[in-house]
Amino acid sequence: MIPELLDKYPLISDQVDRRELRVVLEQLYRSLDVEGDIVELGCYQGTSSLFIRRVLDKTGSSKVFHVYDSFEGLPEKRAQDQSAAGDQFVAGELRATKKQLIDQFKKAGLTPPIIHKGWFESLTLQDIPDSIAFAFLDGDYYSSIRASLHLIESRMAPGGIIVVDDYRSEALPGVARALDEWMRPRGLDIHVEASLGIVHLSNV
Repeated sequence: MIPELLDKYPLISDQVDRRELRVVLEQLYRSLDVEGDIVELGCYQGTSSLFIRRVLDKTGSSKVFHVYDSFEGLPEKRAQDQSAAGDQFVAGELRATKKQLIDQFKKAGLTPPIIHKGWFESLTLQDIPDSIAFAFLDGDYYSSIRASLHLIESRMAPGGIIVVDDYRSEALPGVARALDEWMRPRGLDIHVEASLGIVHLSNV
């Protein structure tokens, strides 16, 4: 099913490639039997969001899909994010509007997710589903990934899956630093495919 979807529909931005998207969707599919909803923190124009919706529709899943974004582009870098390879990533870069996201769903004939606008560090547990089966974190920077992890950790269901984009990105070193710091005291293991860090949670 997933290869067919990837062959049939275009990618609407260059921020994710088909190999990475395939991994995200395969992990999403694995989580469909887990209790809880779907969250994506960092959606940009909606490339991965559209495909997540397509998988949910294709499988007949009743899981509720939530997306989160500042819709203001990237925040300021912190010391943990500095890399000569990432000079192109500056405050305000990768900005997309909420309207652009909704328009992409309308154009594709898909039901939009529940959309939450705000910087991740300003979100609270009231913004998060009570139970999460699958979380895709695409925050690019240390502070965004750290805030995302602390936001969802108490809501992740046993057996849930977290996928973190750019874990192996030389240009965005803060991502790996944030995930490694979060995982270390919890004794969790990470599996890496393409640039993605994947964490399977048996007990949270």
